Amino acid sequence: MATLNAPAHFSTSPCPYSTIPRYLSPNCTTKTNRSQRVRCALSPSNWRESRRRLVSFSLALSQLLFLPNTNNATAGSLWDKYVKKKKLDPLEVYIPPVILTQLQIKDLEKTLDVDKPEYANCRSLLRSGPAASLRVNIRAVAQYASDAGNGKTASDDVDQCLRALEDLDSLFLRASRKEGKTSIKTMKAKIDSALNALDSLLQTVPADVLTKGKAVAYAYRSADDGTEAQVSDPEIKQLESIL
Repeated sequence: MATLNAPAHFSTSPCPYSTIPRYLSPNCTTKTNRSQRVRCALSPSNWRESRRRLVSFSLALSQLLFLPNTNNATAGSLWDKYVKKKKLDPLEVYIPPVILTQLQIKDLEKTLDVDKPEYANCRSLLRSGPAASLRVNIRAVAQYASDAGNGKTASDDVDQCLRALEDLDSLFLRASRKEGKTSIKTMKAKIDSALNALDSLLQTVPADVLTKGKAVAYAYRSADDGTEAQVSDPEIKQLESIL
């Protein structure tokens, strides 16, 4: 039988990885193959560009969502570029709840005249009934005032009212826990500040709208007391649905 006599050649230098089939390489595993395929999905330049875009978007979004409270107006104006403003209801819808909140705060002040006020209950009153939606209602009224050219005054009134009520709530909390020194006089001062701000805000409302709003609000209170209402029943039903 014929044989082929040919010298064998061996190399002492490492064999290039690319010349060895993957399935024959002792150091090549399925996990490595998968990870290499994943790394090859994006080229280094494309991956860096995608990462830069993601970081830029995250920073921009964080500026909108987490700006300090002192820049709420700026944050709101920036966010309005991305979120469509909610269409407001007619101004007449917001006036009766604001007036009812005024009356509710006055009732709250009376509860402080007893020997031992129930401060926890006072906090609950600030979060129930018409007062629960005060923030939304007065901001809507301020928006209408801004459209009429009274934006600065209305905005200041809203800030003063909310700040006073937040301070009042904090005083109630500390008093209920018996933390620090609080006084009824300071609490009443915060109540007066909130009521004055609401009075000032309502002065921006057209006279006819304000008059009708007061009539509806007092009629609602009268209905609760069992006395005869001076406003049509549908208007009271509408107010009940709002509250």
